[in-house]
Amino acid sequence: MAETKTRKRVLSGMRSTGKLHLGNYVGALANWVGMQDQYECFFMVADWHALTTDYADTSRIKENSLEVALDWLAAGLDPQKSVIFIQSHVPAHAELHLLFSMITPLGWLERVPTYKEQRENIKDKDLGTYGFLGYPVLQAADILVYKADFVPVGEDQVAHVELTREVARRFNGFYGTKKEVFPEPQSLLTPAPRLPGTDGRKMSKSYGNAILLTDPEPVVRQKLKTMVTDPARVKRSDKGDPDKCPVGDLHKIFSTKETMAKVYEGCRSAGIGCIECKSWVADALVKLLNPMQERRRKFEENPRLAWDILEAGSEQARAVAAETMSDVRAAMGMSLEFEASTK
Repeated sequence: MAETKTRKRVLSGMRSTGKLHLGNYVGALANWVGMQDQYECFFMVADWHALTTDYADTSRIKENSLEVALDWLAAGLDPQKSVIFIQSHVPAHAELHLLFSMITPLGWLERVPTYKEQRENIKDKDLGTYGFLGYPVLQAADILVYKADFVPVGEDQVAHVELTREVARRFNGFYGTKKEVFPEPQSLLTPAPRLPGTDGRKMSKSYGNAILLTDPEPVVRQKLKTMVTDPARVKRSDKGDPDKCPVGDLHKIFSTKETMAKVYEGCRSAGIGCIECKSWVADALVKLLNPMQERRRKFEENPRLAWDILEAGSEQARAVAAETMSDVRAAMGMSLEFEASTK
């Protein structure tokens, strides 16, 4: 990827939790696909991060990593344009995480908003672990080991990037006396419209309300038939408001302006029923998903192709990370090479 060196570098990733859903696509993946021609992109399947909550059973981690990669490739991530790799296949992430953990104050980690939020909301797992508290340090290592310029995030993740900047600043302050080792990465705020699931809550596999990128057309249509709508429309003759309806939210993201005009007119006048309205959004989703599923099928039939892409990407990532770790060790006076004392 020598031709990309003049471009700014981006690092992002997803935990290896298996097949992705529309929320993953709208919230991140679609933006990543669009970034590939503008930035030098590193996209990481974060299998170590999956262990922060799912450490008790690792039997599907590898399978889930492959599923994530299949969805990425199906959506349009291109290994000719981006480095696509698996986090645990680049051991430098763990080494840099260890070094950062030595200089990161506990208070920084305890104030991360998602730490308390997940501790309060995930009650079926013991999250009182060192790994869960320290996962923002591993995130900092993920980003800084590639000296990324930008990290594409939604507003709820800006605090994580800020902590990464603080870690970089603290490291540079301790060890960057001759030259600054790490740049301070910037948040790249990406459009991430709220995507409701079939029950009206945020789409999530853990809520059982998600439409997967791999769902065939009959499944998509069936899931949408059960989707909650504007509570004002109890009877077919009741008038509704698409701005108060989860189905209307889907239309705003996936439907054409012409369809949206029909939705507003028909719903507010009770000229159409919810079933018809849902069928229109199903049409839009099927049109989006069908080409992805066609591309995915090629890799499903020969998953070795996808694994080879991940291996090649991991090799590229290891080479970049090795250069960074050489700089880190030199700055800390811990170089692997023998150096005769000058004293």
